Amino acid sequence: MISYKTRTLSNGLEVVVNRDRASELAAVNLLYKVGARNENPERTGFAHLFEHLMFRGTAAVPDFDTPVQRACGENNAFTNNDYTDFYMTLPKANVETALWLESDRMTGLDLSPQSLETEKRVVIEEFRQRYLNQPYGDLLMLLRALAYREHPYRWATIGLTPDHIAAASLAEVRDFYRRHYRPSNAILSLSADLDEERMIDLAEKWFGAIPDAPQPDEPIPAEPLQTEARRQEVERDVPATTLALAFHIAGRTSADFFLGDMTSDLLAGGESGRLYQRLVRERKLLGGVNAYVTGDVDPGLFVFTARLLPGTSVAQAEEALWEEIRLLQTEEAGACELEKIKNKFEANTLFGEINVMNKAMNLGFYRMLGDLPLINREVEIYRSQTPDRIIDFSRRTFRSENCSTLIYRAKQ
Repeated sequence: MISYKTRTLSNGLEVVVNRDRASELAAVNLLYKVGARNENPERTGFAHLFEHLMFRGTAAVPDFDTPVQRACGENNAFTNNDYTDFYMTLPKANVETALWLESDRMTGLDLSPQSLETEKRVVIEEFRQRYLNQPYGDLLMLLRALAYREHPYRWATIGLTPDHIAAASLAEVRDFYRRHYRPSNAILSLSADLDEERMIDLAEKWFGAIPDAPQPDEPIPAEPLQTEARRQEVERDVPATTLALAFHIAGRTSADFFLGDMTSDLLAGGESGRLYQRLVRERKLLGGVNAYVTGDVDPGLFVFTARLLPGTSVAQAEEALWEEIRLLQTEEAGACELEKIKNKFEANTLFGEINVMNKAMNLGFYRMLGDLPLINREVEIYRSQTPDRIIDFSRRTFRSENCSTLIYRAKQ
């Protein structure tokens, strides 16, 4: 169990704190509720661009990393489709260094033409290296675009095309900063061996005076129900043909998310998972196989991927995956199978709670979801799942009309 206290400052900043008496480190996590889902379809990749820009420094602190290093700290960030997260660990005596730096860049970011052009080049090069010029780099981009028609999940965090970042003007970037990087669009979470009220007071000290300028939220279009099977085939210069199947599932806080997560572990929880055991080891149809849920806040995807061996046809691989799906829909999972999955989740949760950074990060994440108490209920939710619920989930989810199939064929 993770204990916590919450407070919302007068400017709208949400603060969540946890006292960790076992650590000499403090973890400071600042989550902004902006991700790829909040972008203009004509200007994608902005949230990821800002992950880079936020380290460019401010008028007060030209070099962000130097004060962190002097405070014996480490920091980093990540962006996904739903939010952007900045995190730092440092000795608890230096926690105010982190709060000073984060509060400073919330309002004073250096958005000069020079800094923008520098980071644009970095992001465009990353796009090319990781997605356009790397084997299988665009596979998930193609799958998203196939599975989604309206929702902004149809593009990856990196964006639809590097042209969007290349064409971004300074005025557009400054507007994105004003719109999304502000107190009422952020969650500050801290975990340290400090009195909880003291941490809240420090949040007030460093962030309380920052003015907020709320912007009307742009409506995010709901994804229409998929009513027919979709297929796409592409050819790429890759070592082996890969097959991907994507099925729509409900969002992160729904009951179906937990059932989907358990089902993916049942199928692909390491080398003991059903798919590896049956399709790789026993039948020798595939060189690799996986199943996972995307875990998006809004309705996401349950994805199968299968890397074919040279003697396996696409039709054979596809039928083999559907055979495993039909078993899920008709036969109850064994008690030992499910217990292993439940034990694994509980162990991962308990080990995660030992790490001060994990706690701060998770407190921000669950607050963002709108259900902070869920952080302490998830083990119980997983423990409560039964074989008949997995069968029901599989029947409702794994339907041909809910399936988007991508054949990523290796050039001959």
